[in-house]
Amino acid sequence: MPTSIPPCDRLGHQCRSLPLTLRIGSIEAGPGSLDHEATWLLGHTQRLDFGVPREDEGELYVDAVLHVPCKHLLVEGSQAVCNVHGYAGRTPKAPDRAPQPRRVGRETFRVAEGHILRSRELSFPRRALPVVGDGTNPCATSKCQTNDHVQGAACCRDLQVEIMCTREEAELEALVRARKPPLLCKTKRAGDWSIEAEIISACDYLEPETVNCSLHGRVRADGRSAKPDLCFHWPPKRKVLHFGCVFGPKARRR
Repeated sequence: MPTSIPPCDRLGHQCRSLPLTLRIGSIEAGPGSLDHEATWLLGHTQRLDFGVPREDEGELYVDAVLHVPCKHLLVEGSQAVCNVHGYAGRTPKAPDRAPQPRRVGRETFRVAEGHILRSRELSFPRRALPVVGDGTNPCATSKCQTNDHVQGAACCRDLQVEIMCTREEAELEALVRARKPPLLCKTKRAGDWSIEAEIISACDYLEPETVNCSLHGRVRADGRSAKPDLCFHWPPKRKVLHFGCVFGPKARRR
C-alpha cells in the first residue's frame, strides 16, 4: 500500500523541494504534436524548474525540480519540525531559482521547437484564432477555481503530469505523495513505471493580472498555432472540468 510517510533521516532539501523526471510524450507522435505538448508543460513554471528535454527509448522526458513543501513540515520562523519523525532544527533553505521567462519580448516567446525551447518571434495572422461568442475571452468572467480556491484561469494554473517512478522506487513515491495538498494532489499509480499527479503551477504565458493567454492567436513561422492545441481543443478532450468552468454542462444550458 503506497504511503505518504517518506523514510527521511533528517530535515533537508526534500522538505522544501523535490527533483523529478516528467514524461512529455512519445516520439511516435511526431515533432508537431510534441512541440505542443512540450510548450504546454514547460510553460507551467510557477512551482516547477525545468531542465532540457531529452529523448530516451522513443519517449521525450524532462528533469524538473518541484517547489512544493512536504505536508509533514511545520515551519515557525527560522525553526522547523517534522510532524512524522520528530526531527527539529533550522528551517531547510529553499533552493535558489533562476528565472524561466516564457514571454521574453513584446513579440518574442520561448516555445518548444524540435523538442527544446527556443526564442521565436510569433506574429498574428490576418485571421486570428477564433474564440467563442462575440470575440471576447469567454473565460474572462468565469468563476472557475483550482483546488487551492484561487479563482480564474483554472485550466492555466494547474496541470496533470506523469512522474517517472517505478514500483521499486518506494522512497521517491512516498516523497511525491507527501507533498503539501492541494499544491500536489490526486496522486495515483499509472503502471509499473510512473505515477500521475495534479500540480498547481501557473503557466507563464498568462498575461500578468489577467486570464488571457499571450500566445492566443499567434502563429509560428510555418503557420502552426503557437498556442498549444490541447489548450483549445477541449472539452470533449477533457473529461473533468474545473468547478465553475464556463464550458461546463450547466453553463452551456444557460
